[in-house]
Amino acid sequence: MIELLILFQLSRKVLTMYGISKEIRGEFSVLTTPSYGTIKPALRRLENSGFVKSQKSMSKGGRPSVFYSITQEGVVELKRLIILPPMENPVQFLTSARVKLACADVLDKDMQKELFKLLKMKAESLLIDTQNIMKTKELSYFPNMVFDNLTCEYKNFISLVEGFEHASRG
Repeated sequence: MIELLILFQLSRKVLTMYGISKEIRGEFSVLTTPSYGTIKPALRRLENSGFVKSQKSMSKGGRPSVFYSITQEGVVELKRLIILPPMENPVQFLTSARVKLACADVLDKDMQKELFKLLKMKAESLLIDTQNIMKTKELSYFPNMVFDNLTCEYKNFISLVEGFEHASRG
């Protein structure tokens, strides 16, 4: 997910590593807050793959800085990362899916529709799995409440995606 976030920020403007971190935290802090220790190796991987290029120059303060920008290949990779099938791990699904939805404006209408379809199908599958556990297992109070809350989260997420689907038709 860190590569997606970096490419998304660089699709908007040229940034330093500090700028990338600041932009990600400013926009996605309620979903994720990657550290420099996560951003730096991800930037290196993206640059080695040709998705990002760097340029050293002097910052406004007169100090040498490295500025990063996205390449055409990086734009293609960003779109590919957004429309990748959702994660299989249910714990990571909602966060990852929300990040993808937040970045969906870089996709064309057809790619957006495909993304919405993939995310909705996965959320519906996880909702059914959660409801089945609640029906078939003798759950005590706390697990039952947690799964009930999870059911609500999946239903809310499905409603969110349906709202995007509706808006994209208009």
